[in-house]
Parts: sequence; structure tokens; C-alpha cells
Amino acid sequence: MILEAIQKVFRNARLALLSVVVAVAVFLFAVWLPNFGLITRVVFDSSVSIESKVQLPWSLVGSIGTNFTPLSATYTIVIAVLFGVYIAMLTYFLKRRIKEVRQDGVATGFLGIASGILGVGCATCGSFLLTSVLSIVGASGTLALLPLGGNEFGIIGVILLAVSLYMTAKQIENPLVCKV
Repeated sequence: MILEAIQKVFRNARLALLSVVVAVAVFLFAVWLPNFGLITRVVFDSSVSIESKVQLPWSLVGSIGTNFTPLSATYTIVIAVLFGVYIAMLTYFLKRRIKEVRQDGVATGFLGIASGILGVGCATCGSFLLTSVLSIVGASGTLALLPLGGNEFGIIGVILLAVSLYMTAKQIENPLVCKV
């Protein structure tokens, strides 16, 4: 069922392109997030050449292999791909059935996205976004108590996105009929 729905969605070149663009954007966001301060400093510094301003962000893409643990690198890539596919499928679904959107599949997808974003992190800083948010309330130390040090949120994000893909595929494949 999922494969049939994905095939329907990706027959549309615009949706396939949307999926790739979103996946790349999410991946770049996740990789650049720990170095965001450095990137903004270099990009907005008038003494830095334009060539260096362009080279720095692209050179940081390689940090997925060095700054991330194998587990966090894997789920970061998987979340980016699943998110791109989910957005394309959701767009297809909403175009077809805008009047009868069911909140369950959409809500699960957004929960998966939110959990995945909370789990973004590298080997040195752990779950970067989650520790930044939780440190405001003094809870960043609790991540050390988790068995995977915060990577649980990335894994949960992958699971929730996979479930939302399944639910969206199920809704795409269902015919437009009333349930009796």
C-alpha cells in the first residue's frame, strides 16, 4: 500500500522535486544548526571574501561524518528523507481531499517532525536543540540519564514519521466513499 501511494505521488515531477528540496533543506538545517553562529558571523562579515562565504557552509556539510555519531548521522539523514517524502505525500493528499483531511495522520507527522527536530545533534553537543530549550528550565542534565543521551528523540522522530507516512499512504489509497 505504501509503495503504491508513493508511486502515485512521485509520478508528479513537481512533488518529486518538492520532496528532494525539502529533504535537502532539512538535512542542511540539521548539519548547519550546531555551527549556525559561525556561519552567520562569516556570511555577514564584510572582510570575508564571497568565495569563502559560499565555501564555509558547503564545507560544513561534511561534518555529518565527523561531528555526528553514526547513530545520530543515520537518523538525521533518515528524518530528512522521510520528511521530504511526507511533505510530498501530504501535499498530494491535501490537493486531492482538501475538504476531508483527517487530523490523525497529519498530527502524527507533525509530532514526528517535532521529535526529530528535538533530536538533532552532534557528538560533541548531544541533542543540540533539546538541550538549548531544556537548559532554560534547568533540565538539560536529565539527558545524561537517558540511555542514548537524547538520541531517543531522533529515533522517536523516525518512528513517528514512518507511522505518519503509513497513515497518509492509507488515506491516499482509500477511495472517496462514506463509511457505513
